[in-house]
Amino acid sequence: MKRNRGFTLIELLVVLGIVALLLTLAVPRFFPSVDKTKETILAENLRTTRAVIDQFYADTGRYPESLEQLVEKKYLPRLPFDPVADTDAGWVLVPPEDPTRGNVYDLHSSAEGKGRNGKPYSEW
Repeated sequence: MKRNRGFTLIELLVVLGIVALLLTLAVPRFFPSVDKTKETILAENLRTTRAVIDQFYADTGRYPESLEQLVEKKYLPRLPFDPVADTDAGWVLVPPEDPTRGNVYDLHSSAEGKGRNGKPYSEW
């Protein structure tokens, strides 16, 4: 008598159960690390861009008119990316107190919500 080769339904269900169990252990650890990475990148991009704005001011005696001006003048290789808001055009720009000195004194994220530290992204 010839026997057909293959997996039985029970064997497939056992394997699927084991995979599901492994996923329930791995997935809760994965997503917080993605959020932590996005927040780390956001903080670094803010820190770097603020330092470049200060350097531009030290070189020219005024603040840049836009973030694009920093790219045009080669202070930045490209516009900073906000990984939490998932855009490079969603920055909230803060002008200086004296409007004759430029348009970009500081910048903040436009992302809604709070970071893991409890502080809103718009205040970073």
